[in-house]
Amino acid sequence: MNEDDKIYVAGHRGLVGGAILRRLENQGFKNILVRDRSELDLCSQSEVNLFFLEERPAYVFLAAAKVGGIHANSEYPADFIRDNLQIQTNVIDSAYKHGAKKLLLLGSSCIYPREAPQPIKEESLLTGPLEETNQWYALAKIAGIKMCQAYRKQYGFDAISIMPTNLYGPGDNFHPENSHVLPALIRRLHEAKISGAQSVQIWGTGKPMREFLYVDDLAEACEFVMNEYSDSDVINVGVGKDISIKDLAMLVKDIVQYRGDLEFDSSRPDGTPRKVMDVSRATNLGWSAKTSLQEGISRTYDWYLSNLEAIRT
Repeated sequence: MNEDDKIYVAGHRGLVGGAILRRLENQGFKNILVRDRSELDLCSQSEVNLFFLEERPAYVFLAAAKVGGIHANSEYPADFIRDNLQIQTNVIDSAYKHGAKKLLLLGSSCIYPREAPQPIKEESLLTGPLEETNQWYALAKIAGIKMCQAYRKQYGFDAISIMPTNLYGPGDNFHPENSHVLPALIRRLHEAKISGAQSVQIWGTGKPMREFLYVDDLAEACEFVMNEYSDSDVINVGVGKDISIKDLAMLVKDIVQYRGDLEFDSSRPDGTPRKVMDVSRATNLGWSAKTSLQEGISRTYDWYLSNLEAIRT
């Protein structure tokens, strides 16, 4: 990408899209396209087609998606599969039809089978059943990957896909019910600290293992692969090591400086027992994550404190 190339960041108001936008601006790119949902409904084929017809971006970062945690996925399965299928189909097809040079699809590590061998290699895709609690979102993302591969095979369209692990950072969703585990912990432990609560209840046993990537590291990876990679194979993007939910909660507790007790509710679902990515493909290309978990959580908590009035709930 050159500094003057027209670049479209789909989903710039979200966690990932916002980080990509910050990265591109900081790197000196001067011709970045963004649209709010009120200006462009990505679920509308006609609106998306007209946007690409008029603007004709050269590069597309497809970070727009309907996302959420276990609760949201369980409560709104139709919304998750419908909206994500529509967004991906409309953007990928219109980008190709209207001359985009390259498109990057952001997926998720939840595309891999629930019982995939750990650490998870890209070759594990479609080798077993998905985790039931987020299968609707995962199926939509798998369809997006396959659509990128199909458009490359049939039309020669330079569409690539990366699969980030669990993400967190500035701009995250801190909703008390629909957020992912790390921002949910930050909010709940902060509110418990402020209210003086003696204990905080956390879903599950605390035993599942998860990997977490600071979102600005992902944004750096997105720019890197857009410039350096062109193939149909998926690329995992993560840190390559995991932590138990219990240890994660203890780390957040320490950073937030909450002095009460943590109580784990084993009657609540744990989700996938362990999920850590094999990131050797990305490492061999020349990219690796830089931000430690403690440093990333501290930055995220600082952002949360600075944005309490306007926080997305």
